[in-house]
Amino acid sequence: MRPPSMPPPPGMRPGGFGPRGPRSFLTEEEKRNKPKVTKSLIKRILSYLKPYLPQFILVFTALAISAVLGLFPSIITGKIVDEIIDTDRSIYTLAYLLVLAFIVLVLSQVISVLEQYINSWISQKIIFDMKNQMYDHLQRMSHRFFTSEKQGDIITRMNSDINGVSSVISGTLTTIVSNVLISGTCIFSLFYTDWRLAIVGLIILPIMIFPTRAVGKKRWELASEVQEAQDELNQQVDETLSVSGSMLVKLFTRERKEYEKFRNINNRVTNTTIKEHRAGSWFHVMLGMFIQTAPLMIYFAGGFLIISGWDKGLTVGDISVIVALINRLYQPVRQLLNLQVDFVRSLALFTRIFEYYDKPCEITNPENPKLPDITDSTIEFRDVHFSYERNIEILKGVSFTLPSGKMYAIVGASGAGKSTIINMIPRLYDTVKGNVLIAGVDVKEYDLAYLRQNIGVVTQDTYLFNGTIRENLLYAKSDATQDELDFACRAANIYDFISKLPDGYDTIVGNRGLKLSGGEKQRISIARVILKDPKILILDEATSSLDSISENSIQTALDTLMIGRTSLVIAHRLSTVLAADQIMVLQDGTIQDEGTHDELLERSERYRELYETQFRRVLEHERQKNEDNNSTKLSFSD
Repeated sequence: MRPPSMPPPPGMRPGGFGPRGPRSFLTEEEKRNKPKVTKSLIKRILSYLKPYLPQFILVFTALAISAVLGLFPSIITGKIVDEIIDTDRSIYTLAYLLVLAFIVLVLSQVISVLEQYINSWISQKIIFDMKNQMYDHLQRMSHRFFTSEKQGDIITRMNSDINGVSSVISGTLTTIVSNVLISGTCIFSLFYTDWRLAIVGLIILPIMIFPTRAVGKKRWELASEVQEAQDELNQQVDETLSVSGSMLVKLFTRERKEYEKFRNINNRVTNTTIKEHRAGSWFHVMLGMFIQTAPLMIYFAGGFLIISGWDKGLTVGDISVIVALINRLYQPVRQLLNLQVDFVRSLALFTRIFEYYDKPCEITNPENPKLPDITDSTIEFRDVHFSYERNIEILKGVSFTLPSGKMYAIVGASGAGKSTIINMIPRLYDTVKGNVLIAGVDVKEYDLAYLRQNIGVVTQDTYLFNGTIRENLLYAKSDATQDELDFACRAANIYDFISKLPDGYDTIVGNRGLKLSGGEKQRISIARVILKDPKILILDEATSSLDSISENSIQTALDTLMIGRTSLVIAHRLSTVLAADQIMVLQDGTIQDEGTHDELLERSERYRELYETQFRRVLEHERQKNEDNNSTKLSFSD
């Protein structure tokens, strides 16, 4: 009888060895950043599993039944062998054993499908819970968090890291339990069948496992080097063969240099790939021979016991059972040897997620929030200090009072702190020292949602969601009627444009509104604020980069928007400065002076400097443009 062959070692594919599968070892970086195992960390992880304890019990029960059923094919195979060799052969007994083997196989597969379904359901439910918790937490994070964290990191934690929990639940956890059950039942059956042959089989097992892991690690390291070199090669191709890159190469006559660089990288890729394929080749030749010889050793030991008459009860079928069980034992034992690796990586994944969960929410609702009447929407700054980083103050004792219904303009050089001031009012940031009051009440005492519902902001960076114009407008007021939408769009000078579109309000604006021009986006954002109908208006004018028609349309819309509202404007246009009830000159985080345009021109050197460098240049540009337009009109009339 031909002995069954042993399964291939870890990482070995049919006909070869594949190093790019899951690593069975920790990298040096993983060892350095290995999370500290604490009782509180384990308890916190288990808290996500606890709601699904009944389902886990079902899964583990299914795994236990599957582990036991998995023994039957090996045992039945032994019985079949003995039945064939037995002199009193019975076709009925053989048929019975074959039918029994088939029933066990079907039952095992049904239980496996059931276990996988429940397991998948549990893991997806846990991901559902964790993503909801993460999104809710991130929604409550301060504006500082989103300006300091990389967007890619946020998306990675939200998607990749939490999705990785699925592999921990449906992979690592159940695999560990399954492997323990399979190993335990196999070892019990081995010793129950024949303890001497069981020892022979178990001695062989580590000889096959440990060297394979060592060679696998070496090949993975080489594969990583190949991947790094390949990434460098791809970057070289991408940069030098793109439209802009190839033009730059030609203009600076760098063709030969770039070719040599490409050739060197390509040579490194080739040589490292050859090393990768060559690594451990002789080892695997010897290991393959040993693997095929291992069952023969068990057959030899068993045959010796039978022939010598030392064990008259041992049969050929028993020997076949031992070989089959050793085959079954190999994979779970190998995976259990990697238990530490799987455990560390699982903990690292949860640690990364918990790191975001534990980031403090700097801006929170007070315990007893206030909803004061802000019909009188006077804004007052009292000795406000603020810094984004320690020891670097951005605002240094800013104090001013903006009366209800008035419009104040802030002027100053870039970096003076203008945007920081306006961000304090809706509590995108909180003061380090001092107070910001609206209607005599500190904004920190307001109900946060109530405060922000009464403040409208139009910024330079107009943001539209990738949806329809209607959806972007309704973001301000979800229950707005069509008449209200029309009114807001007319006030923002965008109604005629929308009416001419084939789909009207249902036109898709594209990602960040890229299907619209800058002026169209800005006017839609103004219409959105008009629809919100706030008591307080904050404007960071953004018309400098627009054409004159768009600029005039937006300015008319802004003038309409400011009527009857308390408005604070970061001024970029002279017309806004001249229209302001009061102008505040901000320099180095302090209010240097305030007054009307004429007053500041007379007494403020800093304002005169801003006027000369910023506003007068714009004024002369406008005057020149008007003269050119008039000249064009005269030439046409002639």
